[in-house]
Amino acid sequence: MFPPAHSPASNIPPDQRDLFLAFVDTVADYAIVLLDTNGVITSWNRGARRMLGYDASEAIGLHFSRLYTEDAVARGWPQKALLLTQRHRKLEDGGWLIRKDGSRFWCSNSITAVHNSDDVLIGMGMVIRDVTQQMESSERLWESESTFRLLVQNVYDYAIFMLDTEGRVASWNVGANRIKGYASREIVGQHFSVFYPPEDRMTGKPERLLSIARDQGRVEDEGWRVRKDGTQFWASVTLTAVYDEHHQLVGFAKITRDMSERRHLEEVESSARRMNEFLATLAHELRNPLAPMFNATAIIEKHPDDSGLVKANLSVVLRQLRHLSRLVDDLLDVGRMAVGKLELRSTVIPIQAVLETGLEACLPLLAAKQQRINLQLCDENFHVFGDLTRLSQVLQNVLNNASKFSAEGTTIAVECKSWDKIGTISITDQGRGIPHDMLSDIFNLFVQVDEPGYSATGGLGIGLSLCKSIIEKHAGSISATSAGPGKGSTFTIQLPIATQVSAPEEPYMTEPPVAGMRILIVDDNQDAADSLGMLLQMDGHAIEVAYDGVSAIHKVSAFVPDVALIDLAMPDMDGYELIEELREFAKLDHTRFYALTGFSEAAVRDRVAEAGFNGHIVKPIDPAALKKTIFPVGSGNP
Repeated sequence: MFPPAHSPASNIPPDQRDLFLAFVDTVADYAIVLLDTNGVITSWNRGARRMLGYDASEAIGLHFSRLYTEDAVARGWPQKALLLTQRHRKLEDGGWLIRKDGSRFWCSNSITAVHNSDDVLIGMGMVIRDVTQQMESSERLWESESTFRLLVQNVYDYAIFMLDTEGRVASWNVGANRIKGYASREIVGQHFSVFYPPEDRMTGKPERLLSIARDQGRVEDEGWRVRKDGTQFWASVTLTAVYDEHHQLVGFAKITRDMSERRHLEEVESSARRMNEFLATLAHELRNPLAPMFNATAIIEKHPDDSGLVKANLSVVLRQLRHLSRLVDDLLDVGRMAVGKLELRSTVIPIQAVLETGLEACLPLLAAKQQRINLQLCDENFHVFGDLTRLSQVLQNVLNNASKFSAEGTTIAVECKSWDKIGTISITDQGRGIPHDMLSDIFNLFVQVDEPGYSATGGLGIGLSLCKSIIEKHAGSISATSAGPGKGSTFTIQLPIATQVSAPEEPYMTEPPVAGMRILIVDDNQDAADSLGMLLQMDGHAIEVAYDGVSAIHKVSAFVPDVALIDLAMPDMDGYELIEELREFAKLDHTRFYALTGFSEAAVRDRVAEAGFNGHIVKPIDPAALKKTIFPVGSGNP
């Protein structure tokens, strides 16, 4: 194994050469091979014999290209390796080498140029290491990772993708494309906050989730996410921090699942549960006013001649009837709201009119509980474009709640102010408060706060939902805040300020003109027809009552009415069919026809007008509203 005189080892001092070569020969884990300047093997150690299978006597004198594969030799790589080593003094190489028996192994090969003291190249040294096992492990790992990547790429039901350390999308799979709507080329490089609704981005939720995952390693979340087309879906998300072998953060793995179907089922179940609770509450709320009405009428029947007793109990009946009427109105509004037909009759109105009307309606309840209103008006009485009745309804509902849920003798603060084209009304009470987790739910239909320690206060759980719909139809918003149970609550209504102020509407007479009008009432509900007839007759009008369409036609042969009140929902011949028949009579050309209906105004207004009615009146009939409708200002006896 000792080198010839032209070997690089020959340049070693004689007293050290034997020691050096003996040391090199003992190295068994590395093949150490010396080459002359032409690439001919001049030295061969024990490690080379073990690794490549050649004895030193067989290897010395061979060109080192004998160790390379035929493909490498055909490409001229051995000769190129010599030139690169001579030029750069060292070459790190790796690849397949061939043993004596023809088998191959994967090596890590370092070739170093050897120069003498005059810096003249005298040969090269090769240090070869068998890394086949490591290479095969790497291949298996690569295949495993490749299989995993392929698996992830083709997962359809989950969006699985990587984020870099700043939250930018770094990879994208088929499931992400399906769930979120983006192609890989459209989304890679963008910040993942694009998947969140505007309100979440404004509050910094995406960055907050990244921070939690960075600090704790993992975070889970459920909430609304936004697709490419702008639609939203309910998502279950897992965000996991990914670290390298040096425990340095390299990014985040994000898994998102579309849970919209589960969310919908939960909402359906919740809605069904709330509906059952609502029906039970409705039955209770309907029975409550019926009981005192039955009692009052029984007392009147027993003591019809006691005027004081009759008057007191009639007040009970009227009060409970108004309560029932409000209940029915709220239920009708819920129906209109559900089909998107909640109707507004908007004009430009001063906000003070809304405050006065809403507060006036609440005075009896406030007085009964000895509660006070602390009203703070803004410096300027701004105007809003809206429906005075509906806006007053909202204020009345919120004030009634404030009174109902507050103790006797407390103060309710009402503050009105304007800022940057927005008008605000805030109602603050000192009542039972609202749990934090209920603040967003209380505006949902049929939802009521049911906290331990509080007695039931009644209600259907529809008032605040109606308030929200009404305010949103005015392009405004309503929100609630509370420090928690027992700490009161504040409801804030925001409305856009109107820029133009319109002239006030013409007033209506609240009392009828000179008595003596001829009125025909047609209704299959005999009690309703007779009682309405008696009421109008007390005002001095001539009344005829018919209980069906055929009877009404017979009545007009001898009675020509100035006004005809016709119920729409009658059997055999309904109100639409009846007016068509009555309009054929020339003598009724000056008769004003009004439809009586229990249906919502929006649902019948167009059809009523097309049928030839002059207007319509919604049941239950409020006498004052009836007079405003059929006796407008300027009307007189024909």
